[in-house]
Amino acid sequence: MKAQNLFTAAVLGAVLLAFVSCAHAQSSGLFAFDNAVGRGQWKPEQQAAALKEFGYDGISYNYTKPKDLAVWLKTFKAQGLRIYGLYVHTFPDKEQPYDPAFKEAITMLKGSDTVIWMTLRETKDKKRNYDAESIAIVHDLAAQAASNSLRVAIYPHAGFYVATAADAARIAKAANRPNVGMSINLCHEFVTGHGSELDETIRQFAPLATLVSINGMDVAKKNYFGRLDQGDFDLAALLKKLRAAGYHGPIGWQGFRVEGDPRENLRLTMEAWKRLRMP
Repeated sequence: MKAQNLFTAAVLGAVLLAFVSCAHAQSSGLFAFDNAVGRGQWKPEQQAAALKEFGYDGISYNYTKPKDLAVWLKTFKAQGLRIYGLYVHTFPDKEQPYDPAFKEAITMLKGSDTVIWMTLRETKDKKRNYDAESIAIVHDLAAQAASNSLRVAIYPHAGFYVATAADAARIAKAANRPNVGMSINLCHEFVTGHGSELDETIRQFAPLATLVSINGMDVAKKNYFGRLDQGDFDLAALLKKLRAAGYHGPIGWQGFRVEGDPRENLRLTMEAWKRLRMP
C-alpha cells in the first residue's frame, strides 16, 4: 500500500510539474518594440532578461547592421524568446532603396519566423506617384524573404509615402506576393487623422495584416503614445474588433515617447495586457 501511495504521489507530481511548465510556457501574445526596452541604452541581454521576466513573447528591432542582428538572434534564442519583426527603411525615390547589407540580414533570419517589417519612406517629390517603385522594392524583398522562408509586412508610418493602413494594403495587394502582408499601427492611424475610420480600417484590412501594433492613447488630448494602462482609448474593444475581423496574429506594444522608467513601463503594460485579454 505504501509503495502504491508513493507511486500515486509521483504520478500526481509529474502531472502537476507538466501543468506548471505548460502554463509557464504559454504565450502572452504580446511583444515589445525595442524602443520600449531601452533602445540605445540597454544591452540585448538586459532587454531579453527584462522581457522574459515580465512575460513578453519577444521583441521587434530596428535594423542597424548584420553584426548587431547576430547578437540579437543569439541572445533572444538563449532566453526562449522570439524576434517578431525586423524594421527596415526603404526609399522609393532612391537608386539604392535600402542598405545593401540588409540582404545578408535576411539570410541570417532563415528559420526564425521573423517578419521583415518594411517602411516605404517619404519622397522629395510629394506630388508624384511612387507606387511602381514601391511595388518593385516589395517584390525584391519578398523574393529574398521567400528564399529564406520568411514573410514581409508593409509598415505604414505617418509622414512616409506609405502612411496609413490603407496605403499599405494598396501596395501589398498590388505586389500580389503570397508572403507579403501589411500591418495596422494604431498610433499612426490617429496621427495621420484616420482614427475616426478605424472600425472600417479593421474590417477591410485586418485579414491582410501580418502584425499589429498598439499603445495606450489619450485621444481627447491627442496624445497617441502611452503604456497600455494609460489613456482613454478602449483597447479591449479594439482587440475584440480585430479578432472579429479575422486577425489572430501577434500584437506589438509601440513604446515610442513613453515617459518613465522602462522596467516599470514594461511591468504596467503587461499587467494591463493580461486584463485586456480576460474574457
